[in-house]
Amino acid sequence: MTTTTTSTTPLTTTKDLWAALRGRRSYYALAKQSPVPDARIQEIIAEAVKHTPSAFNSQSTRVVLLLGGEHDKLWDITTDVLRGIVPEDQFAATQQRMDGFKGAYGTVLFFEDQQVVASLQEQFALYQDRFPVWAQHTSAMHQLVVWMGLESEGLGASLQHYNPLIDDLVRTRWNLPTTWNLVAQMPFGSPVAEPGEKSFQPIEERFRVYS
Repeated sequence: MTTTTTSTTPLTTTKDLWAALRGRRSYYALAKQSPVPDARIQEIIAEAVKHTPSAFNSQSTRVVLLLGGEHDKLWDITTDVLRGIVPEDQFAATQQRMDGFKGAYGTVLFFEDQQVVASLQEQFALYQDRFPVWAQHTSAMHQLVVWMGLESEGLGASLQHYNPLIDDLVRTRWNLPTTWNLVAQMPFGSPVAEPGEKSFQPIEERFRVYS
């Protein structure tokens, strides 16, 4: 197990907020390399987990960073699960995707702690049906902040969702609490190819101002 590294001074990055947001894309061609040391990656994720907002300050998001052989193991697990589901004559494309993710440098796993969600449902019964939704919002904010943090250091990433197929195996492998609900997986590494073109809908159709 790797010890979490935290900073005693504010993080600085080579990209500003908006450059990191614009640069954040889904990179699928990734090398098992990183332009920054593991301690820096840990530092970025720890800062994101600490400072990203959450509904009712629930702090329900849980994050696991997998590096080295542990990262490889995740994608071996996922491959084995999918092999039992995807028809054999269609598995070549799936294997190619899995090899691509395994070929990355590491993976960030995002969870939401259902024990925290249940506690809030009990405390605030009027909103009990909303807390699972707000937990997903909380997770999404953490995903974006981590993604931008990795982008700011020259790392490419993509967001994957092989849950709930791999949930139980992931909990068992890394001895995680049963209340941790897997939400997303983010493989990352040094980009070796540019991402595909991104199209944008007219901003006038998506943004209105009234004054």
